[in-house]
Amino acid sequence: MRERKCDTTPLINPSPSSSTQGTASKLQTIGNIIVSIVGTGVLGLPFAFRVAGWLAGSIGVVITGLATFYCMLLLIQCREKLASEEELKETTTYGDLGCRCMGKPGRYLTEFLIFISQCGGSVAYLVFIGQNLASLFKLHGLTIASYIFLLVPIEIALSWIGSLSAFAPFSIFADVCNLLAMAFVVKEDLQQAIGGKFSFRDRKAFTDNLGGLPFAGGMAVYCFEGFGMTLALEQSMRERRTFPKVLAMSFTWITLVYILFGIFGYMAYGDETKDIITLNLPKDWTAIAVQIGLCLGLAFTFPIMVHPVSEIVEGKLKKNIWFEKLRNNDAEDSITRLEKLGIYMGRAVLVIVLAVLASFVPGFGVFVSLVGSSVCALISFVLPVSFHLTLLGSSLSLWQKALDVFVFLCGLLFAAYGTYNTIIGF
Repeated sequence: MRERKCDTTPLINPSPSSSTQGTASKLQTIGNIIVSIVGTGVLGLPFAFRVAGWLAGSIGVVITGLATFYCMLLLIQCREKLASEEELKETTTYGDLGCRCMGKPGRYLTEFLIFISQCGGSVAYLVFIGQNLASLFKLHGLTIASYIFLLVPIEIALSWIGSLSAFAPFSIFADVCNLLAMAFVVKEDLQQAIGGKFSFRDRKAFTDNLGGLPFAGGMAVYCFEGFGMTLALEQSMRERRTFPKVLAMSFTWITLVYILFGIFGYMAYGDETKDIITLNLPKDWTAIAVQIGLCLGLAFTFPIMVHPVSEIVEGKLKKNIWFEKLRNNDAEDSITRLEKLGIYMGRAVLVIVLAVLASFVPGFGVFVSLVGSSVCALISFVLPVSFHLTLLGSSLSLWQKALDVFVFLCGLLFAAYGTYNTIIGF
């Protein structure tokens, strides 16, 4: 394999614990996988099933789950290949793999895509909160954009908190609210089914909308998004060799839950299914409490989502020529104050920019499908098979190469068509 010169400084810093021995058990790893993958995107799945049809949506989720699982295993194989050749003695990040395969541009491409996906996830958080608050508090003259901008001062203040661990309880709280929201949707579906309020025949297995399947696929890709955590999850295990089996078990259950929830939500509300299923919930105090809980949980975990983006912005800021000049001419304590001021201002500007972007998003479902179809598809499918073919291509059998090329081409076509379809058709 041709030796490539790589920049040893990653654009996105790895976890501080990346070089330590893994201690997580199988059960803990399953929990970590679920937390890393399952998020608010699941609440948009019933809408995707409405657009595509319940059977088409189910097929899309299964294909997406299988493809994501396969590509995650490819990343593990790539790292094992590098480790066996002692090319990278330290723990390998996604950006490191890009560097070894494509040189310095590979690192920048990989981490740029992760950067964009994090920005997309952050914007999706704001849109989700804005839409739910607008549905709960219908105040005269306040639009979804108004609620988003009302969050800006709070999010700026939260972004100035130094320790991300302080937000961990809120992340768990948001996950609990997610589960409660899913439970409410299932309960509503069962009540309507028992009461005979809908007929199964009224729910379409396949819709006439040709763009429905790519739309649902983009939503599914976003729901399985968490690819940047693959290597960290594997290395966190005490028994790494069991990771493929643990990953397969986790994906099986996650895929099953996604399918059932998408079907239940669509069956419950049919053509009235909204892009965030919580907007369909009845306006009783329990449903309202769940929606408010979701909004609070996401508002406090927003700094975690935006943290990798902040790291990149701050890294560039510190390399600015003006900071370099001040560092050479002024006292150290003065530089420290200026750097802190620059960091605070940078984080504030970043939150404002993301809020402005969120205010132009037409809807949560459309935006999530766009992010899933474009950036997430490239991260989840195109890059992993590219790395695999580059590092292990000479040792692969013909059918393995053919499968990788097939996934690569499908990933590119899906990213192109899914993006076009989402922008033009919805």
